[in-house]
Amino acid sequence: MKYRTFRGTDVRVSEVGFGLWTVSTGWWGNYTDEDAVALMRRGLDLGVTLFDAADTYGNGRSEELIAKAFGDRRDEIVIATKVGYDFVNHGDGRRGQREIPQDFAPEAIRGAVDAALARLKTDRIDILQLHNIRMEQTEDDALWEVLEDLRASGKIRVGGVALGPAIGWLGEGAQAIRRRNPGVMQHIYNLLEPHPGAALHGVARESGADTMFLIRVPHSSGMLEGKYTAETVFPPNDHRNHRPRSWLLNGVKKVEQLRFLERDGARTLGQAAILWLLADDRSASILPNIYDAEQLEEFARASDLPPLSAEELERVAELVARNFGLEPEEAKFKGTMELASA
Repeated sequence: MKYRTFRGTDVRVSEVGFGLWTVSTGWWGNYTDEDAVALMRRGLDLGVTLFDAADTYGNGRSEELIAKAFGDRRDEIVIATKVGYDFVNHGDGRRGQREIPQDFAPEAIRGAVDAALARLKTDRIDILQLHNIRMEQTEDDALWEVLEDLRASGKIRVGGVALGPAIGWLGEGAQAIRRRNPGVMQHIYNLLEPHPGAALHGVARESGADTMFLIRVPHSSGMLEGKYTAETVFPPNDHRNHRPRSWLLNGVKKVEQLRFLERDGARTLGQAAILWLLADDRSASILPNIYDAEQLEEFARASDLPPLSAEELERVAELVARNFGLEPEEAKFKGTMELASA
């Protein structure tokens, strides 16, 4: 495993991290605490040091799992978590993955951080993210003053934002980078959904910001693991079952054009998708969805593989630029870039 350091800090994270949403929320199958802890500890054995939670994942469960898994190994891991959703008052009314009300009032954020520290059984959060901010939060000076106060007090080491819940949020991300220079930003980015991730990384470079990125959904909801076919059928309660069939059919066609990245079995497509993201030095850590030990080991090993060559990166760029020869999206891409530079 290789590691990267957040700019201007000594916070060093594994290039492949472990997002706890899969093992703590019940949205990707049910994991007992014992199952989750065993998988997390296996991750650390493989060199994974970044564990990304949120106070709303399982109504505090993801943070409690970190304490259970690493209570006696705190200094060996980097804890990332998120605050901003009012799950204390609204968590019981949650329906599936639908959003619940948020509360970014300064006193609410301070209270949420203290509650997270108690669940984590630690005195510090290494990476704190404001969870799925809107434009209003990018403009709220008091909120960003709270982040700075928390950093100065030692309760957090790096502060920033997570964007979502779905893909997009270019305006919020670009505004946050330009106006607030956050140390971290988490967002969706992958070979099949490069926009607006590429634009956000460009904003950070062009503005000279210190912002580094945590990348989620790096495999485009599993498509880039390379195992789907035109005949794939998802379970009734799987969120992918609600996507239009064109998403599956077009995705399979795109994936077939990316098979050259497997180098005749030298690496999996899932590993290549991670390496493509790591080619950008602004990508601090990649957070694939982790379901089991076999998948965890495959993704963790990606960090130690040779990087994509300049030729491979150029070939991918050409495919992405013409949308793999499928329905053109030049107008959409043009609009994205214009908004990023506004």
